[in-house]
Amino acid sequence: MTCKEAERLVMPYINDELTDEELSEFLEHMESCPDCREELEIYFTVDVGIRQLDSETGNYNIKGALEATIEQSRQRLQVIRCIKIARYAVATVSVMALFFTVLLQCRIWLQWGLL
Repeated sequence: MTCKEAERLVMPYINDELTDEELSEFLEHMESCPDCREELEIYFTVDVGIRQLDSETGNYNIKGALEATIEQSRQRLQVIRCIKIARYAVATVSVMALFFTVLLQCRIWLQWGLL
């Protein structure tokens, strides 16, 4: 992901509008690019600050809120990866079960002289 693409995704990230693939690439870029990370911090600070003023909440640890948001995003991606792995495992076991069922059925048919 280029810096231009990452900059374009800052507000969609803050508004939680990124797809899982975009989110993964965005977080990876933010970890490796201090300039884009700084821009994310600025936009996040402004956005969260305005929201807090509107809602009159007293939490002013905006940097901590950004870190918490990034950590939640990472956890979300980890859960998605685990679900994908589980889905592949279930699909593999299902195909293997089907194969062995057909194999055993063919064996039965051979014993009965149906094949």
